[in-house]
Amino acid sequence: MLSGIETATIAAAGGGMSAMLLQLAPFLLIFVVFYFLLIRPQQQRAKKHREMIDNLRRGDEVVTQGGLIGKITKISDGDAMVEISEGVRVKVIKHTITEVRNRTEPANDSASDKSD
Repeated sequence: MLSGIETATIAAAGGGMSAMLLQLAPFLLIFVVFYFLLIRPQQQRAKKHREMIDNLRRGDEVVTQGGLIGKITKISDGDAMVEISEGVRVKVIKHTITEVRNRTEPANDSASDKSD
């Protein structure tokens, strides 16, 4: 059988644990709010951007982070050739493409790829 002192010690330990949980509850609540308001939406935007980059095709009209608007003429692993004006082509890193304005069917002629 437990003495009075041992019983008081066990009760105090149990009360201390619940008090500690009550003190941690606001921090846990703040973390949950941050996750749903900041972290999760950022992850979803990054996923959508990765999908957009993976689905780029020749002939798509794109906008880069620098504000250049042009059509993709050639795509390789990490970069793309974008024609910003008649006969003016620039090589851009694919991840700097922020928007696809017009999706078009890829051109059938392969002469433009061979002229690079």
